[in-house]
Amino acid sequence: MFFHQATLAFIEELQHVRLASQHTISNYQRDVQHFLTFATSLSNTKEELFLLSTVNREMVQDWLVMGHSQRLTPATLARRLSALKSLFSFALRQKYCTDNPASGIRSPKLGKRLPKTLPQHQTQALLETTQRKFDARELALLALLYGCGLRVSEVVGVNLKDLSLNFSSKIGEVRVLGKGNKERIVPLPELAVELIEQWLTQRGNLLSTNDALFLNRFGQRLSVRSVQRTLKDRALATGADASITPHKLRHSFATDMLSGGANLRTIQQFLGHASLATTEHYTHVTLPQLQQSYSKAHPRAKLNKHEP
Repeated sequence: MFFHQATLAFIEELQHVRLASQHTISNYQRDVQHFLTFATSLSNTKEELFLLSTVNREMVQDWLVMGHSQRLTPATLARRLSALKSLFSFALRQKYCTDNPASGIRSPKLGKRLPKTLPQHQTQALLETTQRKFDARELALLALLYGCGLRVSEVVGVNLKDLSLNFSSKIGEVRVLGKGNKERIVPLPELAVELIEQWLTQRGNLLSTNDALFLNRFGQRLSVRSVQRTLKDRALATGADASITPHKLRHSFATDMLSGGANLRTIQQFLGHASLATTEHYTHVTLPQLQQSYSKAHPRAKLNKHEP
């Protein structure tokens, strides 16, 4: 079977059977394509004519060695190897080939990488009121990114119908679609309910029929890239760290929750981690006895009545 045909079938399985995230699919597709380009350069074969059975262990090892010489990180090399192993595991199940040439090749040793976070005074600076045109929208965004620990893709995907809010009592929840198309319900802290209410008032002036919670000035759903750019601009305007990213805010949420006494299971539910082991990456900042509730743990859980 041709390599590119097996790749197409593999990507189809990732999308429709495994329900992998678009991020994973894009990475695996790019990694496998990179290997194909490398392999065909060795054999002087056109990519569309390169056979799956042509791949051998030495070819895979040479590919990884080349990546190492290009100073790719161990994490990138490990992902590349994982992509190729997964492709051939799929091909074996489908009887497209008779062995997995990537099997048995050891993945590069990964150093323990701690999540990057912002100190609380930096997140506090981001949450200060400004004169920016869409200040209400940005504060509501921050309430979900930092106040609830949502992924940026989850935040921009929220629709109005996903919200359940009681403005008088300042309670609410939001339904989000996480990795693997898994839904979860996330409770909203008081401050988040307050800031979302303020944004909805301004949002109504856009006269848009789009159901997205967060709209741009043209009445269209905000993109991930626009949120990233907005955070950078806001950081410059408020004196916060300009290295801010949506994912760094998510890590800050988990770290601050843990430091405040929340237990790992609670944080796991908020973050939407499939495995508790993933959440345990934050335990380097633990304080004694992680058994406090969310409302007591998160520094921005309650609305400060003295704030403007």
